[in-house]
Amino acid sequence: MPLGNLTSQFFANVYLHELDHFVKHGLKAKYYIRYVDDFAILHRDRRVLEEWKEAVSKFLHKHLEVELHPEKSKIIPLRKGMALLGFRIFYRFRLLKKSNARRIWKRLDLFKERYDARTIERDEIVQSLEGWSAYAMFANTFSLRKKAASTFNAHFGSTNRPFLY
Repeated sequence: MPLGNLTSQFFANVYLHELDHFVKHGLKAKYYIRYVDDFAILHRDRRVLEEWKEAVSKFLHKHLEVELHPEKSKIIPLRKGMALLGFRIFYRFRLLKKSNARRIWKRLDLFKERYDARTIERDEIVQSLEGWSAYAMFANTFSLRKKAASTFNAHFGSTNRPFLY
């Protein structure tokens, strides 16, 4: 199924429910998070994480017939940050991944072209940027969102319904 398809997300969650049960109840991992097919397990002891990684790998292979991605399955100290859902997550803060932060400027340029060509309405652009802003606000992005709002208001005016950060 195509990535991003709601059906594929649903089936991934149903399929990987067994993994959730294994990690929480079999391994008794206290700090575990999964979103569709991305997951992280946190623990202070690297040796425990190495044992759990091997156990998860065996479980996935034996019970679900899938494998961990060799380049994405890493044990790293949280102080170095962990990539998850478009963010770099650290112990005390989150940053938007650089590629996601750069993407807003490309979107604004595309919206400007489409707006000038009259293929998109201003309210559609506001809606899209409000969605992006709602996502981005889960990271330390106040300055980025303020700059994006300022750029938007310069391109499209701040009357009627301004895009606020």
